[in-house]
Amino acid sequence: MTRSIRFLLSAITVLNMTFAMHGRQVVHAADQTAQSSSALPDLIQEALVKNPELVAARKQWEAATNRIAQARSLDDPILSVHLWNLPQTFNVTQTQNSIFGLSQNLPFPGKLALKSEIASRSAEMTEQALRAKERELVARLKQAYYDLFFAHKAIQIHHEQAELLRQFFEIANAKFRTGKGSQADVLKAQVELSVLHQQLPVLEQSRETAAALLNTILDRDPRSPFGIPQEPSLIRLDATIDDLHRLALNARPELKAAELAVRQSEQSRALARRQYYPDFNVMFQRFQNFQANDGFGAYVAMTVPFAFWTKPKYDAGVQEATASVAAAQAQQHQLENLTRFQVNDLLAKVRASEQVARLYHTTILPQAVQNLDAARAGYRAGTGGFLDLIDTQRAWRGYQQEYYRALVERERRLAELEQVIGTDLNGSS
Repeated sequence: MTRSIRFLLSAITVLNMTFAMHGRQVVHAADQTAQSSSALPDLIQEALVKNPELVAARKQWEAATNRIAQARSLDDPILSVHLWNLPQTFNVTQTQNSIFGLSQNLPFPGKLALKSEIASRSAEMTEQALRAKERELVARLKQAYYDLFFAHKAIQIHHEQAELLRQFFEIANAKFRTGKGSQADVLKAQVELSVLHQQLPVLEQSRETAAALLNTILDRDPRSPFGIPQEPSLIRLDATIDDLHRLALNARPELKAAELAVRQSEQSRALARRQYYPDFNVMFQRFQNFQANDGFGAYVAMTVPFAFWTKPKYDAGVQEATASVAAAQAQQHQLENLTRFQVNDLLAKVRASEQVARLYHTTILPQAVQNLDAARAGYRAGTGGFLDLIDTQRAWRGYQQEYYRALVERERRLAELEQVIGTDLNGSS
C-alpha cells in the first residue's frame, strides 16, 4: 500500500468521524428545538408578569400610593385627664377637681391638601418609574432574544459550511482517484474542516450564554431549553424624525416623571409659603368638681410662625423650594434635549443597519452564491483551483454572518429606540 493511499484512507476516516459528530449535533439541536419554542410576544408578556425587577417596582408603586392617605390625614387626637387637689392617700374617687379633655391639632386650611398632592405626585412618579422599567426590560429582552437568534444562525451557518466542505472533499477525492487532482486538495479540505470544527464549541458557548441571559430576564432556570428564535422581518421604518420626537415627548415615562417632578416641586413651594400661616390646637373639656356644679370648657391655641425669631426659618424654606423648582425644570429640559438626541442617533443607526442588511440580502449574498457555484463548477472542470474554491466558500460564509449581524444590530437599535420613545413602533418584530 503506497503512502498516498494510506494518507487518503486516514483522511477519509477522520472526515467520516467529523461528519458523524456533526450529524449528532444537528439531531441534538433539533431535540432542543422540539423541547421549547416561544414567540417573542409571549416572552414579553411572561417577562412583564414574572421578572423580579418589575415585581419590586410594582410594590414600590403600591407603597407610594398608600402614602397619600397618610399625608392627607390629621394627627391623632389627644385624650387628657387632669386631676386637681388629690388627697394624700391618692384616692382618685376623692379628688376635688377632675378635667377630661379631647384635643386635635388642625393645620392651617390648605396645608393638608398640598401634602396630599405632593404625595400623589410622588406616587405618580413611582408609577412612571415602573413604566420606564418595563420599557427597559422589554428592550433588554428583545436584545437577548435576537442575540440568541444570531447564535443559532451562526451554528446553522457552521453546519452548512461543514456540509459544503464535505461536498468539496468528495469532489477533490474523486479527482484524486482519477488522477486529475492532487493530494494537497484533499489535505486542504481536511484542514479546513478541522478548523471549522474547532470553532463549534465557541459558537455553542455563545448560544448557551444568550439563552441563560434570556432565561434570567424571564425568571427561569438559566439552563431551561429554548427553541430557535424567529427571524426578524426586514420591514422598513418609515416614521419621520419629527413624528418620533412627538411620540417621545408625549409617551416616554422618564419625561412624564420629570414633568411630575416639576409639579411636585411647585406644590412643595406652595406648602413652604403656607408655613407662614399658623396651625391650631382645639380642645373640648369636661369639668367634674367635688361638691360643686360640673361644667364644660373649650381651649384654642395656635402657633406663631410670624414671630421675628422664627420667620427666617420659613424664608429659607421658601427659597429652598424655589431652587428645587428651578432645578426640576432644568432637569426636565435637559432630558427633553437628551431624548431628541437619542432619537436622532438611534434612528440613524437603525436605518444604517437596515440598509446594510438589505444590501447583503438583495445584492451581496446572491452574488456570493453565484461566485461559489462558478468556483465549484470551475474546479470540477479543471479551470479553477481548489484554493479559489475554499476562498469563495469562506467569503460566502462571512457574508452570511454579516447579513445576520446587521439584521440583529437593527433589531437591537430598534429596541433601544422604542425604549427612548416609550412605545412600540410599526415595523418592530
